[in-house]
Amino acid sequence: MRKKSGKKMESARKQVEARAYKLAEAAELLKKTHHTKFNETVELAVNLGVDPKHSDQVVRGTVGLPHGLGKSVRVLVIAGGDKVREAREAGADFVGGEEMVQKIVEGWTDYEAVIATPDMMKSAGKLGKVLGPRGLMPNPKTGTVTFEVGKAIKEIKAGKVEFRVEKAGVVHCAIGKIQFDAAKLAENAHAVLAAITKAKPAAAKGKYIKKITLTSTMGPGILIDLADVETAIAAAA
Repeated sequence: MRKKSGKKMESARKQVEARAYKLAEAAELLKKTHHTKFNETVELAVNLGVDPKHSDQVVRGTVGLPHGLGKSVRVLVIAGGDKVREAREAGADFVGGEEMVQKIVEGWTDYEAVIATPDMMKSAGKLGKVLGPRGLMPNPKTGTVTFEVGKAIKEIKAGKVEFRVEKAGVVHCAIGKIQFDAAKLAENAHAVLAAITKAKPAAAKGKYIKKITLTSTMGPGILIDLADVETAIAAAA
């Protein structure tokens, strides 16, 4: 079985030429090379000319995907009082206060987004070491530390995603599922790339976006034409 899977992957790689593709073309090719039975996640890997070790070169933000992520995101809200009811009514999957914080400390990971009200951050603040590496730590800059929990939940459920540069200067961001139309994948990718471009730190020098790769969970990496992306972002601005 493993041998057969390896042959399919090799065949998929051979269909990708050693050149840069336009986003729409790359999305079509990624779908064409899809060789598994499950609905793989499609993501962008964006190499940036920044050094995340310096706080003034950290790139992070959120963006609403025009066509969503193609999956139901499990949202946890850390709140108390009236906000518990508001969160439940808005569709939160898990809601609670100190007991939720303790559950996370003990190793619970069955959620994909975390929102906290400002008054709960004294308690939720201790979760940095657990949630930080997973990119799930609530933050005012990304709208996940807020009293407007209903609005935040609806945005996340509708396809709002967070991006953050990793230590090596790369941003990985999911943009949908392999079963999406290629045009929808390309539009979601453009939205993410425009948001990353807008989030360029003032301290970043030289070439900002150095390389873009489109891939899926089990698919080949497809190099994206930088000039074409920059032209499209400039035209939409």
